[in-house]
Parts: sequence; structure tokens; C-alpha cells
Amino acid sequence: MQHLTKAVFVTGNANKLKEAKAILAPYFDLESQNVDLPELQGEPEEIIKEKALIAAKKIQPPLLVEDTSLCFNALGGLPGPYIKWFLDKLGHEGLNKMLAGFDDKTAYAQCIFGYIEKEGAEPQIFVGRTPGQIVPARGEKNFGWDPIFQPDGYDKTYAELDASIKNTMSHRARALQELVKYFEAHKPTTTESTTESAENKQ
Repeated sequence: MQHLTKAVFVTGNANKLKEAKAILAPYFDLESQNVDLPELQGEPEEIIKEKALIAAKKIQPPLLVEDTSLCFNALGGLPGPYIKWFLDKLGHEGLNKMLAGFDDKTAYAQCIFGYIEKEGAEPQIFVGRTPGQIVPARGEKNFGWDPIFQPDGYDKTYAELDASIKNTMSHRARALQELVKYFEAHKPTTTESTTESAENKQ
């Protein structure tokens, strides 16, 4: 019987954990763990590297950290990695109002994963992007900004799409697919070590 590598995904978001588990199931026995990480500012790839290194001081690798952005092209990429706070303050309707004065409603969803395989290793970075547009909220409103993002080529928002479809083309799915390519190329060592599970931010 195959023993999957146990790894920690630093997230307290059950939906994110479910998506990651669905894609990484052949490679990892994935758990979430509660880690108090600082809210960093800067470019997304620098943020994720620093988050991964901080997490590795608190959790035994292998581990995954994630940074998600929703970038409005008319606003030069904002809100970007600060989308969580914009959503908290403005809500779905307020995010739409940010583009009220612009003809360009296009945007892209971006997910960046940082992976550290063992103690002392440098983070490996994996980026996934999905282009789309910002629309009035449609669908279930229990997963962040999903109701206002309609990916190109679809007539439904993320919130309206079946998970089996979303998991093939979302920004998170694309970043995880890059991670899978890395696993295939490097064949991470399996382990039977255990980790303590909990939940984290966002």
C-alpha cells in the first residue's frame, strides 16, 4: 500500500483545503494547520516566499502556503493581494462600484503557492492565472469573491460553476497543476510522519 507524504497546507479556509486536496490527492496526505503569519506587503511572489520561510520556522516541512490576488486591469492590477481587505470593507457590490467609471471590466485571478519540501530548503514558487471579468455577484456567496468573477470562456461565475469544472481551470487549479509537474519531475520522498492539524487565516 502506498504511503503518501504528509504535508501541511497553511490555511484555515475549508474550501481552499478541499480544492487542494482534490488536485493533490495522488501526491500528498494534506492537512491544514493554524499558523499565525504576518500580513505582508509587496509583490505577490516576494510575499509568498517570505510567508513560506516564516511558516517553515513554525511547522515541520513539507508545507504549502498560498497567496491569492484578484487584479482589475483598469486599476493596474489592484486590489491584487489585498483583495481580502477590500472585500471585507466593500463587499461584492463595492468591488463592482470600483470599476463603475471604467469601460474595462476585465480582471485576472492569480494564485501563487510556495512549497518547502524540507527544513532549510528554499521555497519553490508556482503561479496560476485565470483571465476573466468582474460582474455583479451571482451564485453562492460563501467563498470570498467567487460570485463576482466570471472566467473567460464561461457564462457562469466561479460561484456558479460546478467544483469539478472549476478545479480544472481556476487560478488555484492552475497553480497546483504547476506544483504537480514539479512533483512528477522530482518525486518527493514519502514519509509516515504525522502533523498536528488545525486551521488558519482567511
